[in-house]
Amino acid sequence: MSRIGNKVIEVPEKVEITQNGNVVTVKGPKGELSREISEDIKMNIDGEEVTFTRPNDTNMMKSLHGTTRTNVWNMIVGVTEGYKKELELIGVGYRAQASGKSIDLNVGLSHPVHFDAPEGIEIETPENNKIIVSGISKEEVGQLAATIRDIRPPEPYKGKGIRYVGEYVIRKEGKTGK
Repeated sequence: MSRIGNKVIEVPEKVEITQNGNVVTVKGPKGELSREISEDIKMNIDGEEVTFTRPNDTNMMKSLHGTTRTNVWNMIVGVTEGYKKELELIGVGYRAQASGKSIDLNVGLSHPVHFDAPEGIEIETPENNKIIVSGISKEEVGQLAATIRDIRPPEPYKGKGIRYVGEYVIRKEGKTGK
């Protein structure tokens, strides 16, 4: 059984964490994040340590306990280090071009795909076949990277498409002739 919710969070010096009712706010060198947590889970801030307690041991409370602790930890890591997802485009003529807060993708469709990043998320293209999505919110960075990947997911025969760097694509064998 996981006991992640019982672990104490050590708050770094550069980070300030506050709680106002059910809303937790974390401020750090890279920015500020706020998140609403469940009213059943109690959060205690003691100087440089944050602990979480649950009212009872039902399965729902156990899972909520660990999830709440992990969400607050992800906020702390986000405002200190940030998060980054890298994608690569595999295919002839597949390319990406970032301009400010938007990206244009040519991935074998009949039209180029224009995509705008939400507030707080940056998109870079160091090469025309690589995309880097970065920001302070792990949830938003991962969701944007998944949405970009869904435009043209890797296909199993030739492996063409948009994939995460290091992602393994299961390949299929083509038809064998008679």
